[in-house]
Amino acid sequence: MKADNPKPTLESAEHVFRSLAAVEQVRIAPKLDGEAPVVKLPMGEDRAQVSKPIFATPYTWKDAATLGRRQWLYGYLLVRKFVSATVAPGAVGKTNLIIAETLAQVSGRNLLGVQPPTKLRVWLWNLEDPQEETERRIQAAALHYGLCPGDIGDRLFVDSGRDQPLVIATATRNGGALIVAPVVDSLVAEIIARKIDIIKIDPFVSSHKVPENDNGAQDTIVKEWGRVAEHGNCAVHLIHHTRKSGGGNEITAEDARGGKALVDGSRVTRVLNRMTKDEAAHAGVENHRLYFRTINDKANLQPPADASDWFRLVSVNLDNGPMGRPGDSVGVVTAWQWPDALAGITGAHFDRVAAVIRGDRWRENPQAGKWVGKAVAQALDLDPENKADKAKINGMLKAWRAAGSLISVEGKDHKRETRTFIEVKED
Repeated sequence: MKADNPKPTLESAEHVFRSLAAVEQVRIAPKLDGEAPVVKLPMGEDRAQVSKPIFATPYTWKDAATLGRRQWLYGYLLVRKFVSATVAPGAVGKTNLIIAETLAQVSGRNLLGVQPPTKLRVWLWNLEDPQEETERRIQAAALHYGLCPGDIGDRLFVDSGRDQPLVIATATRNGGALIVAPVVDSLVAEIIARKIDIIKIDPFVSSHKVPENDNGAQDTIVKEWGRVAEHGNCAVHLIHHTRKSGGGNEITAEDARGGKALVDGSRVTRVLNRMTKDEAAHAGVENHRLYFRTINDKANLQPPADASDWFRLVSVNLDNGPMGRPGDSVGVVTAWQWPDALAGITGAHFDRVAAVIRGDRWRENPQAGKWVGKAVAQALDLDPENKADKAKINGMLKAWRAAGSLISVEGKDHKRETRTFIEVKED
């Protein structure tokens, strides 16, 4: 190192950027207020002078029964001292979902099928939308769920990136991420001071200025969020977009935009999928765009539609229009259950269906004039042309065939063509 550039000491480097091993320039942050000086460190032996010694820690055997339990804060999505991620394509409903979950968490109420362990303190930081838009969504959800100021108390904190940006890392000229230590230190200090249980960053990409496809740099950033979770004793929830796809394909954690570091570094990665037209037909709903499902997915899983957690968007009017005019209509996320085809169906209902099937020859093919579904409709006073009724009919047929109550048999139709018919299995 040149003589006019004094070597930094271990003491002066306590707050050196944590990406030290990956860059040639680091910023020392001895205090949170004011600009920190810049120190250039060339690659080589001088870099070791600002690194603390490394030690191997001997493991001490522990009684398993004495180990602390993981502190799950919201179902199996958010856990204290860890990073979780939600990944979704645009315009599905993820931001509205995050807001509804936030209100459930601060109120301690089961709004979406998950009971929070207690009333939690949540910091929601939307880095894209203006503050007033987030306020519209919060109040619309509160209106729909009948929440009052007492349900929120002093436990909710909301910020906008337009008023208060949050950038914890920038790109270096040689590639990699440079952690902005003063920002991170200030963030952690506020989390501790406010006793925040959960901090939500929406979207993750706006919390840094590093190329998304630089996987090493992204790994540095995700690990830094992990340190925020650790030092702040909170759960960190990062909201992320997917890559653009051709549409119609199952979204998994592998579709997260940019490098894989976010998915790999998260304790849980949840994905959102909009209901497809085919799923809508099976569920018997009209507008499939109002429905979406979630799954905690760090592997390439494609669970059955009826095994996911389902949600529906409803419209809430804020009544904020002038002089009696319509106000803003805001989407609010509600829990929705995949229809149970056998809900309310008893053995007596099956006996009525079986009697109609025994009285004629009914085809398996839904396109046939004598489709067996029409026998079900006739017996139970349903309309096979109605989407909801048809979905219920298909569900009942599937369940009864799986149970062996109805069976497929080959036979000849009136034209002597071989067809598949549905019959009642006789004891």
